[in-house]
Amino acid sequence: MTADTSFDVAHLAHVELLTPTPAESRWFFEELLAMRVVAEDGDSIYLRTWDEYQLYTIKLTGSDAAGVGRTTFRASSQQALERRVAAIEATGLGRGWVDGDVGCGPTYEFTDPDGHAMGIFYEAERYVAGDDDRPALKNQASRFPGRGVNARRLDHINYLAKDVEANGEFLRDALGMRESERIRLDNGRFAAWWFHFSLKSYDVVYSDDWTKHGNRLHHIAFAPDTREDILKAADIFLENGIHIESGPHKHAINQTFFLYVWEPGGNRIEFAQAGARLLLDPDQPVVEWTETERKKGQAWGMKTIDTFHTHGTPVVDAPPSH
Repeated sequence: MTADTSFDVAHLAHVELLTPTPAESRWFFEELLAMRVVAEDGDSIYLRTWDEYQLYTIKLTGSDAAGVGRTTFRASSQQALERRVAAIEATGLGRGWVDGDVGCGPTYEFTDPDGHAMGIFYEAERYVAGDDDRPALKNQASRFPGRGVNARRLDHINYLAKDVEANGEFLRDALGMRESERIRLDNGRFAAWWFHFSLKSYDVVYSDDWTKHGNRLHHIAFAPDTREDILKAADIFLENGIHIESGPHKHAINQTFFLYVWEPGGNRIEFAQAGARLLLDPDQPVVEWTETERKKGQAWGMKTIDTFHTHGTPVVDAPPSH
């Protein structure tokens, strides 16, 4: 049976992306994805998707190399936050309390076993639309931009990890995440593991880092409204010289319609549309895929391209033969 504490984390809240080309990356998110800059602080800018209820969605920070900074999660209550902090501290990976980022209350920082920086908070300031972005409908956070990809919300994050099992077990035990799907190789190890907080089929993924470097990003994903938005996005990226890595296509795992591109800083960005698929069963059985099944490719037979296994940020030396 699903434990009550499995709902202690409401959702993936924010992701800090590191970029060696801050001006070009800002153009990508602000102009092509129609995200709004809401704050600037030193080398960082804060951007929000149009239906983000919080003040910001991603923090874009200038850096020597691309990659992921701190990922934060929002707890479902103050009591839930305290339970999760206690569970994190029990793992020995807690770092302690810090002031929250823009619009966030006190945040407890920690890392996963791979070293990815993370934080969890509860207190959050809601975004209040101004005259220039006030929506016609009062049940959305701001006006639909009607340009570019119209990224509606942050959907999920996929980390590259030296040890998929160790990191997945940490998420399960420390954050109360639930498994949805996984890939088990012929040697018994997991190639990838998908986890979710509530009704969505996945919020956080760990994929095997063939380089075994650790502490790297595979991708972050944004959700537009429809599959057609993703098809249009491919044309937008084509016209603007953005590298299209794979898709549009449909994943076999979790059935997401997808498009992968590399933003100017080098980080992989996915546009993901899961259709009407929700996991309503609180005791949903975990779906496990074999190595043979995954070699069949994506849902409609397209093979997974090599760079999907080798490209991550920061970029490191080429992996050994796999």
